Amino acid sequence: FLEQRLLTLEARYGLELQGLEGDKLQLQELVERQSRLVSQLQGELGSSKLNSTLLQRQQAKLTDSVQQLLTMVNHCNEISNVAKEESLKFRDCADIQRSGTKESGTYRIHLPNSTQTIKVFCDMQTRGGGWTVLQHRRNGSVDFHRGWTDYKMGFGDPSGEHWLGNDIIHKLTGSQEYSLHLQLKDRDGNEAFSQYDRFYIDGEDNNYSLHAEYLSGTAGRTNSLTHTGTMFSTKDRDNDLCTCNCAQLASGGWWFEACGPSNLNGIYYPSSSSVVRYNGIKWYYWKGPNLMATMTTMMVRPANF
Repeated sequence: FLEQRLLTLEARYGLELQGLEGDKLQLQELVERQSRLVSQLQGELGSSKLNSTLLQRQQAKLTDSVQQLLTMVNHCNEISNVAKEESLKFRDCADIQRSGTKESGTYRIHLPNSTQTIKVFCDMQTRGGGWTVLQHRRNGSVDFHRGWTDYKMGFGDPSGEHWLGNDIIHKLTGSQEYSLHLQLKDRDGNEAFSQYDRFYIDGEDNNYSLHAEYLSGTAGRTNSLTHTGTMFSTKDRDNDLCTCNCAQLASGGWWFEACGPSNLNGIYYPSSSSVVRYNGIKWYYWKGPNLMATMTTMMVRPANF
């Protein structure tokens, strides 16, 4: 366009030709400089694209590195949590109390020589606390007249009426020496207890035979529990020494021997009932056959607590 204009101007204004030619030269130099600048900018743009690609690659690498670091941190946290859980594996309520817990309530324990964890109720007040509750009754809301499998596995809820389970009781009390504490309350509000300094039960292959020694307490000077070696019986597994089926007659599951002087798993009769029934809760050497229990608790803790 400039060249055409210069030719026109040359035809029309010959006298100004020289000046215009000078302008032309200047414009050409300017165009050349602009061309060089454009070329330089194009080169820089290409470098920028390369740099951008490099930056994107570096960003991707950084993102991968961050992800790897996050994965490592999470893994470390998991290891830390596992280590913490391992360090906080309580085998009974006495362990939980030693860790600083002073409130009675429901907690989880790890059974000895097992990966099994179970929920138990811990009594942290009675006689120094640290007790793992095996059995509790307070209102008759749970049926205790059950078969062998139920008593083996346990039933009810640890926060209320329940039987912890013979398999669990065996694993727990067989891991070290335990004491057994039984608390009783009658319908008049009278309370008493029996404590055995050493207690454990055998496994199912020996029908959960009971072993209890060295009685003390206020619920009778004579042992109401049973003799050592007495096997556990239920309505569908008769292991007592009577020709009858004590679990059917007396109700519940217990170490009956020959339908002996105790059965804390008998039928729960309300305190308003005045009729003495053979199949009710019984602890003979405290109240004789007239015990109308409104609360029973069986619990254990290490003998050396």
